[in-house]
Amino acid sequence: DLQQEWEWTERYATQPEILRYLEHVADRFDLRRDIRFGTRVTGAAWDEETRRWTVTLDGHPDGDGEGRAGTPTTRTARFVVMATGCLSSAMTPDIPGADSFAGPTLHTGRWPHEGVDLTGRRVGVIGTGSSAIQAVPIIAEQAAELTVFQRTPNYAVPAHNAPLDPAVVAEVKADYDSFREANRQRSTAFGARIGFNDVSALSVDDDERLAEYERRWEHGGLPFLGAYNDLLLDRKANETAADFVRGKIHEIVDDPDVAARLSPDQVIGCKRLCVDTGYYATFNRPNVSLVDLRDTPIEAVEATGVRTTDGLHELDVLVFATGFDAMTGALDRIDIRGRGGRPLREAWAEGPKTYLGLMVAGFPNLFTITGPGSPSVLTNMVVSIEHHVEWIADVIARLDADGTPTIEPEPDAQEQWVGFVNSVADLTLFPSCNSWYLGANVPGKPRVFMPLPGFPIYTALVDEVVAADYRGFVRA
Repeated sequence: DLQQEWEWTERYATQPEILRYLEHVADRFDLRRDIRFGTRVTGAAWDEETRRWTVTLDGHPDGDGEGRAGTPTTRTARFVVMATGCLSSAMTPDIPGADSFAGPTLHTGRWPHEGVDLTGRRVGVIGTGSSAIQAVPIIAEQAAELTVFQRTPNYAVPAHNAPLDPAVVAEVKADYDSFREANRQRSTAFGARIGFNDVSALSVDDDERLAEYERRWEHGGLPFLGAYNDLLLDRKANETAADFVRGKIHEIVDDPDVAARLSPDQVIGCKRLCVDTGYYATFNRPNVSLVDLRDTPIEAVEATGVRTTDGLHELDVLVFATGFDAMTGALDRIDIRGRGGRPLREAWAEGPKTYLGLMVAGFPNLFTITGPGSPSVLTNMVVSIEHHVEWIADVIARLDADGTPTIEPEPDAQEQWVGFVNSVADLTLFPSCNSWYLGANVPGKPRVFMPLPGFPIYTALVDEVVAADYRGFVRA
């Protein structure tokens, strides 16, 4: 019923529309009564005697939205589910003098809810990943001057966002169950309707390959990576797609030098493939300039701007579009302690380890949603989240039916799973460049490929574990 009554207005909904949808869902299913607003979880500790978790909260004890720092309270729970998100812990780079900037400093991951008026301002954006690729075209329309500081260029394919065709919406709603089941059957690597061609990019001639890339470019979005079945497996195949996108950048950007600087040299897809609306064309605007930090690195932030090796770039507003401490960042900010008081930070000191991306050895009854070691960010996130939520609900029901208090992974099963995730990743091109998939954007973070490529493989293995009476888990 929910899917039938809700009307999305465009292909890629904006934040206000997504928020309206979430508020509608919360109200329709009376979910607010189970949510404590204005409350931050600061710790969770396992009690061996009671076999329960003690969760420490910072905020108003009634969660009425008036959270107050410095008023800690605790709650106890048999189970704790860490639904903390893969990209929720915003990261600001350690740049000398960052606190000295006299004007407003913003982060794309913590953008003010009331919005920001940048009209007539000189704005600097540090970063050119997904956040910047979304923000830069909008900021450029308002700012008097926009300076983009780029360390590493990234690939982007057009979104071609547009209002939804009512006839298409009606068609989907009429057969919605089939569309949902197609995703839930996990028939594609990404758990979504990507439309993979089951042939190699190297098995067709140049004209046919170019036509396919053009077709997918005009369609827009992530299906571009489904043009051929080996784009994420074979470097030569991948290079054909990378060359195509680099060619598009040179077609779009007027200045050949700027186009060259915006053209990535890594394989396409080893970092998150971005989806943009007018990003490359923004650099044709007279009020937009690009600073290539590989040629002129940042030396410091000063009161009036950003100083690079070629001088001071004067700014009124500074925006950090520097992404997130992905996958583990939000968990790392909570003091989680399992058996014997061992911190999760210590257990993960050499990189995150889970079993199935759902649980951690030594941390009974603690579940992670789309955690490291599961497909998570390499899939349709909604499908992955639903899969994990259903699995956790089934486990809890099974424990209750059996009268069993706890469940946790066996250490050996966890080690084998981590090895399996690494072996699958090594079959692909994903680990071939420094990306947040590896934690490479966070200084000092262990370099471990965190998501598991391949949704159908993953769900089949999880089903096997359940069918084998939760093989690899200890219930006691």
